[in-house]
Amino acid sequence: MEKKDELLDARQQDALLALARSAIARAVGAAGAGDQATGRDDPVLNAPGAAFVTLTQRGNLRGCIGHLQAVEALWDSVQNNAINAALHDPRFPPLAASELAATRIEISVLSAPQPLVCADADELLQVLAGERPGLILEDGCGHRATFLPQVWEQLPEPVDFLAALCRKAGLPPDAWKDGRLRFQRYGVQHFEET
Repeated sequence: MEKKDELLDARQQDALLALARSAIARAVGAAGAGDQATGRDDPVLNAPGAAFVTLTQRGNLRGCIGHLQAVEALWDSVQNNAINAALHDPRFPPLAASELAATRIEISVLSAPQPLVCADADELLQVLAGERPGLILEDGCGHRATFLPQVWEQLPEPVDFLAALCRKAGLPPDAWKDGRLRFQRYGVQHFEET
């Protein structure tokens, strides 16, 4: 997130993490799944917001689904994307109730994407090396993909980051060099269960 006043405080973060876990527990039929409504009346959490929910097990990705644009209240975005990450990420089978205890939840609240226009591939590499933003790639023909800023931890070199993002979009790994792709950058405030 870019502006200090847009950051969620610890109470709001905890409410969204509890909401995500409760929503997943209900969706997978976990024993003792209750309704988590603490924070539901918070105006910040009820304002439009875009969020991704990432699930990991022992440090490995187990699901990640989200919105790049604020299409609903942040509260609803987290709840819906938590369920979708658990049950509908096409890369993984649906999460079983028995897996929930070993699953860690991370939430990324996105700032509004902004166009990233560079004169050439070299300038693009320089900008990415300096900023390390979340990045959306589009080719105008239906190929689109994004990486959250946290992906820089696994792919710290801009060339590798862009090649992997192109592959994720179903494009050749060097497609980012030809100048026909459109890029948008965004920031996140991410927080996770401890």
